[in-house]
Parts: sequence; structure tokens; C-alpha cells
Amino acid sequence: MALIKSISGIRGTIGGKPGETLSPLDVVRFTAAFGTWLSQQSTNKKIVIGRDGRISGEMVQRIVVSTLNALGLDVVDLGLSTTPTVEMAVTFENAAGGIILTASHNPKEWNALKLLNGKGEFISGDDGAKVLAIAEADDFSFVGVDKLGSYTTNENLLQQHIDAVVNYPLVDIAAIKKRKFKIVLDAINSTGAIAVPLLLKALGVAAKDITVLNAEVNGKFAHNPEPLPQHLTELCTEVNKQNADLGIAVDPDVDRLCFVCEDGSLFGEEYTLVAVADYILQHRKGNTVSNMSSTRALKDVTIKNGGEYFPSAVGEVNVVNKMKEVNAVIGGEGNGGIIVPDLHYGRDALIGIALFLTHLAKEKKSIKQLRNTYPDYFMSKNKIELEKGFDIKKIFGEIKKKYKNNPINTEDGLKIEFEKDWVHLRTSNTEPIIRIYAESNFETTADNIAKRMMKDISEVM
Repeated sequence: MALIKSISGIRGTIGGKPGETLSPLDVVRFTAAFGTWLSQQSTNKKIVIGRDGRISGEMVQRIVVSTLNALGLDVVDLGLSTTPTVEMAVTFENAAGGIILTASHNPKEWNALKLLNGKGEFISGDDGAKVLAIAEADDFSFVGVDKLGSYTTNENLLQQHIDAVVNYPLVDIAAIKKRKFKIVLDAINSTGAIAVPLLLKALGVAAKDITVLNAEVNGKFAHNPEPLPQHLTELCTEVNKQNADLGIAVDPDVDRLCFVCEDGSLFGEEYTLVAVADYILQHRKGNTVSNMSSTRALKDVTIKNGGEYFPSAVGEVNVVNKMKEVNAVIGGEGNGGIIVPDLHYGRDALIGIALFLTHLAKEKKSIKQLRNTYPDYFMSKNKIELEKGFDIKKIFGEIKKKYKNNPINTEDGLKIEFEKDWVHLRTSNTEPIIRIYAESNFETTADNIAKRMMKDISEVM
């Protein structure tokens, strides 16, 4: 059981003792702290909320709404929605900020409060520290009965989001419609089951050509909700069985995206951003950004198209800050997160799907043939669980000492270069773990680098 406070929000497991999990008392405390901080920034009293399909969502939503109303804030509730929809809804509604109730790729036991500013972007690390300080000191007070905030619902904002995606200049509905794609979607028992079919139909995909797996929005995830290869066997099998053109997998809050090829093989979540960036860069020359745990294939594609690539620390807010700094035309993360800045500065699987299908349609290739046009790198993604009281500085210090003769980047954990290969070690923003990502031209090499690093970490621990 855990409670994690980071740039990715307030995240924890449901059930257990206050202060150790995301208990009802902790939901009140952090919601009240965020609402208080928002009120200090602006006289605007409006705040947007939405949630994914997880089991605890409705319970947490009721607590959040009541707490915000008790602070005198006016809540616009999107109900079952997606993270990118709530982000865009903040600007649609001219709200002071927003809260998304989702633990993203975490299992069903988890939930979280993702906190947005008035631009519909994740709050900065500095602002997050201020919210945590308010929570730590219980430095908030509630309004009298005559000043309680209002509560309204608005389920039309998802359609507004889809309209914005469909009308995006580089999305070509005619090309998509002409290809008559047959698609299988794994909606993982969450809000992708609502949003993605609506989008596909708006893009011209016939309803009869859309199959949705795990379509019931009940939060009882049919498999681990992180869209990794070992969790997508059902989707791969179904794509092959139905002779579909491709498969689509999203995570529970629809900000991560990956594809399955027509033969049931994986396109590779790392290559979602690579393919979309390739399409964008063919029409708009410019720079790209991804976090330093992402494949170097994005750099290759960027250089091929005449742009410059920049790495950032892991975390959406860090990617966004770097994108703004270098005026990137496309960016994101190797976990299948696509950020298209002139739509909004947030990972968005819906615009990712629309641009990918446009690219695939215009290339007149199968998805497997498209994948074969990109460089082949293999990434080994691993993790080590951390127990209470771990000394991460000691762990990383010993590893750094051992590999002192290699190029090392310490901007975000440790990234160690080995000629053409690399490994990145960092503590997660969302789980009590160390992530170990290694990449090489050869799958066995990537796996061996990761195994060696995990052995080194275990010895230090």
C-alpha cells in the first residue's frame, strides 16, 4: 500500500490508514490544498473535474466535489472522461484549473488526483510543492453556508475534444475513410471504450469495422492496464483472428497509445511517437522532444526530416517545458504519449490515433510495412520494487562510481552510455520502484544490460 506525491499528482492505493494510502481523509486534504492554492492564484472560482472508469472513481469524485464546493469553488463535472479531454475542457470552460481522477496505467487498487493549472496543463514542480505545503500544514479553511460552490455536469466536452481532433489541419478524414480500416480496440474496461469508438466513427471508420475488447466500463481491468507487450496478447490474437488492419490499445485514462500490426505483432509503443512525429515533420519542419527514457529512433527520424532533437527529464510537465523552450512541433514520451502543442500541451491518445491513421492511409502501406521503414532498436523495460526506508542516493551513488568511466547524465536519475547502447535508471513518479530501461540494436544486448544493472542495484540494496 502506498501514497506517492510527485509531479504526476497525488497517487495511492485505496483502503488502509490515512497518510499511508489515498484514504478519504487524504483525498479531502489534498483536494482542499489544491483548491486553496487555486483560489490564491485567481478570483476565478470555476474548476473542471473528470474521471476514468476505475472502481473507486465515483467514490473519490463525490469527496472531491464536496470538498471543492466547501471551499466555495464551482465544479464542472465531466463524469466518465479522459485525461486529455479534461485538459482541453479547462480552456473550453475558461476554468481556473482542473483535477483528473485517474491512476493512469496503475492497477485497479490505485487512484490519483492529477492537478491542472488554468492552461489545462499539469502544475509545475514549484507549484506542486506549494500545494503539498498547504496540505502538510492543513492551511485551508472552508466557507460558510451562503458561499458554498455550485455543481454542474457537462458531458458534451468529450465531443468538443473529438471535434477539435477531427478538425486539426493535418488530420485527413477523406484519406482515412477511403482506406476502410478494420480496427480492433482494447479499451481495458475504462473510458477508452467511450471515447475511441466515437473518434473512429468521426474519422470515417464504419461502425461494423470497429471491434471493442473489454468494453464494459467497470474498472475491473481484464489485464494489467499498462499497455505493454505481455498485457496485450488478447488484442494481438484478435487482430490476427479477424484479419483486421490494425489493433489499438490505450491505458485507462486514454493518454497513452500503442498499435498492433495486421499479423498480430506489436508496432512497439516506443514507435507510436516516432511514426506520428515522422508524419508531422514531413509537413512542418521543426524540433522534437522526448524524455531520456525514450527510443533514439525519434532522434533519427527528426534528423532525417531536417529538425533537431532534444531530450528532457521524465514526466509530462518536464517534456512540455522542454517543448516550449525549444519550440518543438511534436513531442511526447516513449510510453506511447503524444503531445501536439498547437492542439494542447498534454499527452493525447485521440489526436495520436487520428494522425497515425492519416499517416498510414496516405503512405498506402500496411501497418507492418510502415513499421519496417523505421530504425530497429530494442528496449528492455524493467523495474525493481523498493521497500520503505530505501536510500536512493546511496544506490545511485554506488552505480555511478562503478561506471565512472562511461558518459553519465544525472539530470533525471542516471543515464549511462555504452558506445551505441544506453541504460536509464530512475525512481518512478507513480510507483515505489526503480525503473531500468536499456536500449540497443540487439534485443539480447538490451536485456543483458538491464539484467546487469538490476544485479548491481540488488547488490547495493
